[in-house]
Amino acid sequence: MMSQMPKIFIDGEYGTTGLGIRQRLGNLPVQVCSIPVEQRHDMKVRLDMMAQVDLVVLCLPDEASRESVAAIQSLSGHQPKVLDASTAFRTHPDWVYGFAELDLGQAEKIKSAPLVANPGCYSSGAIALLHPLVKAGIIAKDYPLTINAISGYSGGGKQMIASYEVTKDAPPFMLYGLSLQHKHLPEIVHYAGLSREPIFVPSVGNFPQGMIVSVPLHVDTLSNNANIDDIKQCLQQHYADGNVVSFVDEVPAKVSGDHLALTDQMELHVHSNVRQDMVVLTATFDNLGKGASGAAIQNIRLMLGV
Repeated sequence: MMSQMPKIFIDGEYGTTGLGIRQRLGNLPVQVCSIPVEQRHDMKVRLDMMAQVDLVVLCLPDEASRESVAAIQSLSGHQPKVLDASTAFRTHPDWVYGFAELDLGQAEKIKSAPLVANPGCYSSGAIALLHPLVKAGIIAKDYPLTINAISGYSGGGKQMIASYEVTKDAPPFMLYGLSLQHKHLPEIVHYAGLSREPIFVPSVGNFPQGMIVSVPLHVDTLSNNANIDDIKQCLQQHYADGNVVSFVDEVPAKVSGDHLALTDQMELHVHSNVRQDMVVLTATFDNLGKGASGAAIQNIRLMLGV
């Protein structure tokens, strides 16, 4: 039975995502348990801590996450719930995907799951836009999609942050992932319901936090003679509660990458031309908010019932 004040251990709390989660946990009725920084690589010390808590949050590289999960599953007796922020388990069948807005009932799955995979930042925006439209048959599963995205430099971790804020030798804008094999593609394909891998081009801009994911479409290539109103209605119905992810029908003339920085919200827009034959879908959010730590807090609330 869960303790009166749920206990959480963040394995990797000194990284960007871990620090963001730790800061946000100050607003929740939970007890955060830590180990000395000099012992953060000692598996025995970490495992002893994991055996005492209700939830372990993993903010580690993929291989380190796999090692931690294997260690947790080797514990006899009490095993804590696990929320993993890496890409290691996002499409694993034994793990629940931690995007509560994915479908009706997804939040309940997260609430009851012992193992939850926190979504990737780019993936969250792409899946939020594409999953409802593919599910409704407006976008075909094999549609030749292109996804463009820009993130604040905080998404690149401590080294990239330093290159912008300390050494100041980073470019104002940079495309990357041009091998077209970005690590978020598998979960985008899986949870958007696609059978054809999209072309995904991520980029980094000279602003700390924020993100825009955009998807251009020709309306005459959509399925079932769908039009722009069908797209809007589909997104509006899917995100009707508007609690964290909301469809905003009022279309701004410009979209700023840091529009929702320092928040845990996401806004979806549908932009179109005068002829109504072309459309650009956009998802705007904070890469460290709904794209990382904010999503983790949303999942922690569900998993611990707080």
